[in-house]
Amino acid sequence: MKVNGKDMRPIWLDADLKVVKIIDQRCLPHEFKVVDLKTVQDVIGAIKEMTVRGAPLIGVTGAYGVYLATLNSFEKTNEDQYLIKSCSRLKSARPTAVNLSWAVDRVIKAVRSVKSVSEKIETARKEAQKIEAEEVQNCEKIGKYGVELIARISRCKKGKTVNILTHCNAGWLACVEYGTATAPIYAAFEKGIDVHVWVDETRPLNQGARLTAWELNNHGVKHTVITDNAGGHLMQHNMVDLVIVGSDRATCTGDAANKIGTYLKALAAKDNGVPFYVALPSSTFDWHLKNGLRDIPIEERDPDEVRYVQGWNEGVIKSVLIPPATSPAANFAFDVTPARLITGFITERGICRATADDIIKLFPEKV
Repeated sequence: MKVNGKDMRPIWLDADLKVVKIIDQRCLPHEFKVVDLKTVQDVIGAIKEMTVRGAPLIGVTGAYGVYLATLNSFEKTNEDQYLIKSCSRLKSARPTAVNLSWAVDRVIKAVRSVKSVSEKIETARKEAQKIEAEEVQNCEKIGKYGVELIARISRCKKGKTVNILTHCNAGWLACVEYGTATAPIYAAFEKGIDVHVWVDETRPLNQGARLTAWELNNHGVKHTVITDNAGGHLMQHNMVDLVIVGSDRATCTGDAANKIGTYLKALAAKDNGVPFYVALPSSTFDWHLKNGLRDIPIEERDPDEVRYVQGWNEGVIKSVLIPPATSPAANFAFDVTPARLITGFITERGICRATADDIIKLFPEKV
């Protein structure tokens, strides 16, 4: 995607194939900073501190983490134990996004299929790059299927603006390219469909106001930043035609975990008859879970992310304390939207209802 007119991805391998480079998403939109990842610990830190975030990108970053572990394993006396421990640490970096464990397990499985150190290193690199390429392709396909929903609304409105509400950042910053929730929006924009995006702040870390708005602005897509709680009001006044969100983990029965506040958007959409879609690649499905409310682990993060707000002040990024210094805070990072509130899933294989039967029809090999 474009950053100041230049093609850019949020993660890439340096020319010497020894360093993984990432965009530091904590600094956006006010400062553009690239960080080098050279070790497994660097990768774990980047995932935990949300230097990188978004389920597909976390998975790709974890895959490159296995590559770095393999690259550095020749220095260890017990290579296999080092790799096993490194993979375990990588998978525990963040608990909710299933893409992380899926990608780590896939790379280490490929590494174990070869014997020499040089083969392991090359295999890990190629598998990580393959996962990256597949996620890009999946997001592009999500855009191709999802754009038909937007085009249909545009035809019904006789070419008038299609207003889409999203939540958090499910764009290319979260997914390497295109995004999940934003992929249909970008595809519609490229087709010349008149689209406008309502971008809610997404407290506590404001990934909507900071990251989605930054993405859309760079791409030239019309958008308006709103408070988290404005979505219901907009829906009540027919100012939202469609809601599209991403997901960090979805069950095989249609429940979907996403950034905290998604459930409330789904409730408002249901009450006002607004279609509510979840866009996600198959790597985000947890094929072993059936009850999202009971079984999806919900990450609880540092309460200071709630207590402080980051912003730009006199040329410097600063954090400002909002509540009384002695007030406790709780920081639940995700919530689960039950399948009954979801109109459908937009995947790389098409659009389906949020039911076990319809999901399996698209992915029969997962039975």
